[in-house]
Amino acid sequence: MADDALSSVSSMVSSLNASIKNAVEAIKSSQSNQAVGDVQEFSKTVNKSPLTTTAGATDIGVLAKNTTRLNVASTLSANDKVDFYKFKVTSKGEMTMGQVGDDGVRVQLMNRLGRVLADSDPKSGDGYDAFKKLQAGNLTVDKGDYTLRVTRDKGQSDKDPKNYAMQLVMGNYSKDYDTVAKAPAKGDTGAAALTTGQQATLDGLNSAIGSLNSIPTGQTGTQKLMGSFNLFA
Repeated sequence: MADDALSSVSSMVSSLNASIKNAVEAIKSSQSNQAVGDVQEFSKTVNKSPLTTTAGATDIGVLAKNTTRLNVASTLSANDKVDFYKFKVTSKGEMTMGQVGDDGVRVQLMNRLGRVLADSDPKSGDGYDAFKKLQAGNLTVDKGDYTLRVTRDKGQSDKDPKNYAMQLVMGNYSKDYDTVAKAPAKGDTGAAALTTGQQATLDGLNSAIGSLNSIPTGQTGTQKLMGSFNLFA
C-alpha cells in the first residue's frame, strides 16, 4: 500500500512538471517585477477551512505596492471542489498575478462584494480579457479587500487532485510572504478523510513547499513559483 502511494506521488510529480512548462513561459514573458535590496522572507503553513464559501477564505496577507509579494501553494484534493484566498490591497495600482501548476485549474479574482473581476476561463468573455491583463501586470485594482477562487475547469473530474501555486505583486517588492495551505485538519466540520494515496500526494507537496526558506531571496516570480515544484526532485 505504501509503495502504491509513493508511486502515485512520483507519477503526479512527473505529470506536474510537464504541465507547468507552458505556464512558466507565459509568466516569463510578462515578468518585470524586481526585488529591492535584501528581500525579507516570511513563511507560514496553515490548514484551509472546511467551509466552501468566502467566509472560510484563507488569509494570504496584505498586498502593498512596491513593498510586498504574496505567494500561495496548495492542492485541490480529490472531491475538494473549491479553495478561497483573501488578501487586502493598500492602494490603487496595477496588479500582476503569476500561476503555475496542473492543467485544468480555474482561477477567479473577486472583489469584496463577490463580483468576478478576472477569470481564467477563456469562455468568460470580459473576465478572461481582464485575466490576461492581470497576468501581464496591466490590471488596475482599487484599494480594498479581494478574494481568489480556485476550482477545476468544467469537465475536470473531482477525483483528480490539482496542484497549483499563485503569486501576487504590485510593482517591485522587498518583503516576500509564502503561504502553504494544507487540507482542513481532520475533525473539522465538513472535512473528508483522505485515502492513503491522496494523503501521500498532499504530504509530498506540502513537505516540498515547506522548504521554501531554503530558496535564495530576490528571485523572479517564475523562479519562486517553479522552486516550490522543483523541490520534489
